[in-house]
Amino acid sequence: MTEPVIATDPAGLLAARVEADPSRPFVTFYDDARNERVELSARVFANWVAKTANLLVDGFGMQPGDRVVLALPEHWQTQVWLMASWSAGLHVHLGEPGEAEGPYLLAVAEERLGEVDDSEADEVVGLSLHALGGPMADVPPGVTDYATEVRAYGDRFRPERSFAGDPLLSVTKTTYSGADLVAEARTAAAEWALDARDRLLVHVPLTTLQGVLITLLAPLASGSSVIIQRNFDKASLDRRLTLEHVTATAGVSGANGGSGPVQRLG
Repeated sequence: MTEPVIATDPAGLLAARVEADPSRPFVTFYDDARNERVELSARVFANWVAKTANLLVDGFGMQPGDRVVLALPEHWQTQVWLMASWSAGLHVHLGEPGEAEGPYLLAVAEERLGEVDDSEADEVVGLSLHALGGPMADVPPGVTDYATEVRAYGDRFRPERSFAGDPLLSVTKTTYSGADLVAEARTAAAEWALDARDRLLVHVPLTTLQGVLITLLAPLASGSSVIIQRNFDKASLDRRLTLEHVTATAGVSGANGGSGPVQRLG
């Protein structure tokens, strides 16, 4: 009998989710400005994470402790980059690139390529953020097109060890280890009363610890599903609440609920 996965770091949370419930939707993504909807099961999400981790390690030669700066919006690919970086033991910085210390790999949305400071970046990876991971329209010199490159890498990645004690996330001048992130995820999931029956609709930036917990880690820890909205069109709210069987929301004005970052419906 296979031993159950005991999560000691974020990669362990994902592995446990895939083991327990691989086929049910884990993340659903809407971009209302582009009229896009994408849905990924835990297994498909984990495949994207594995490909991206392999790109980071085999393609860019990154080692545990190396830094990654994410200049990305609320998006399923941002979730993938967080989990892939943590799976490889990389230290993710959320915030503006100029705030990061030392050299780093910069992952940046195509729409922001002209405005971010990449002067300290060893590598710059551009993300089109198109539906289903389509390529960039134009790739500037010195920029790697994520969508084009990542597909060549394998869809299995085995972390070399647990990164429970390693620094994995820096945000608002605070650093969190892998164990810290798991503890924060479990605490948040309990505080917000999330479980596997929940469908959590969110409109929260992935630039704070709370945003990361709401959008990624607490759903993983609790077994719930998350629906991410970008360029949110309020006119679609009532229909989306019904269509997606939403049980809780975060950052969504106009939905009934209580106080706190996560509001229960009904």
